[in-house]
Amino acid sequence: MNLRTLLIVSGISLLSLAGCSKKATTTVVNSKHVKIGFIGLTCEAPIYVAYEKGFFKDEGIEPELVKCSWAAYKDNLALGSFDITHHLVMYFLKPIEQGLDVRFLGGVHNGCLRVQTGVNSSIHSIQDLKGKRIGVPGMGTPPFVFANRVFGTHGVDASKDITWKVFPAGELGLALRKGEVDAVADAEPIGSLLIAEGIARNVEGMDEAIDQPYAGEYCCEIVANGKWIDGNPDSAARATRAILRGAVWVQANPKAAAQLAVDKKYLASTVELNTVAIGRLKYIPSVSIAEQTLHTAAREMKEAKMLSSTTDTEALAKRAFQHLPGVTDEWIKTVQVEKVPGGQLDPNQDIRLYAELIGKHAEDSCCQRKMFDQPDQTAPNLADPDAPEPQTSMIAAKK
Repeated sequence: MNLRTLLIVSGISLLSLAGCSKKATTTVVNSKHVKIGFIGLTCEAPIYVAYEKGFFKDEGIEPELVKCSWAAYKDNLALGSFDITHHLVMYFLKPIEQGLDVRFLGGVHNGCLRVQTGVNSSIHSIQDLKGKRIGVPGMGTPPFVFANRVFGTHGVDASKDITWKVFPAGELGLALRKGEVDAVADAEPIGSLLIAEGIARNVEGMDEAIDQPYAGEYCCEIVANGKWIDGNPDSAARATRAILRGAVWVQANPKAAAQLAVDKKYLASTVELNTVAIGRLKYIPSVSIAEQTLHTAAREMKEAKMLSSTTDTEALAKRAFQHLPGVTDEWIKTVQVEKVPGGQLDPNQDIRLYAELIGKHAEDSCCQRKMFDQPDQTAPNLADPDAPEPQTSMIAAKK
């Protein structure tokens, strides 16, 4: 199945959820009860912080956290199982193009995704990946989409020049080490751990955290159900401000945020590993840059043939973003948060020390899938969301 067909299939089921594009008359309710979706990922720290620190309540919101599975996340948001969350921009742009009524409201962080190769590999540049095998946690998952976007803007036909191989996210490092693939596309904290264990290094130009234009845009933004926003514009603004305030808190206290997420059992990780992963991301929220991100991402996704050739990407980006009252860059500049004693990164932190700590226990190895909470842990092939997780010949670390 080629890339264009895959993306069409993965989004087509959502068309029935979006309904007619004509807006019906909406009754404004502004219910204070707001359902916030989450999966249990490292990067969702601002949601955990906003809930645990009472930021939603400070905004007059009665929050309810709704835990969802990765595979059904877009459907859950479209159907109203939850109202608002923050999530990956490139994961939602195709469904929005096809009619899904969800809208982005503000930028949360950057730096989730990258493409890596073996430490001794002859691969260095994007062009070096032509004709190579790349491991991904699922076809249609964010690392897959990110890699395709980069290839498309650098003249590489990802459907012809690349052989894609699916492995559980926690086994990508083992696949690379055993020569099953030449490179891997992954998300945090897998990327940091592979570098820490001396297994991988980044391919030049394919790291969202440091390579432009990706480092200057958001990988994750606040996104909400469009119908809910129309009926609850004030509540939507309040919930958005609470999450953005949470992002400011995480940037000021990354270690404390990692500790909170583990202590409150939002995710299955160690504090050490979660600190490394959060510390790599930049939680510097913005409204204007969030809006700009949609324009850049849409243009490059179209160039990479992930959006229709007839799509007006400027119109798509405008439709996909909504400004809310009181949610502005000027307001963000006024946000003040506490600085928790000991809650910051150790300036002398050596990620390899954490790798040694993690490597002491087999259940914490990068070869054990369920340890890791990054976005694609259980993401299936989106062409068939109900299909079982892919089986590979890879084996977990020795007990």
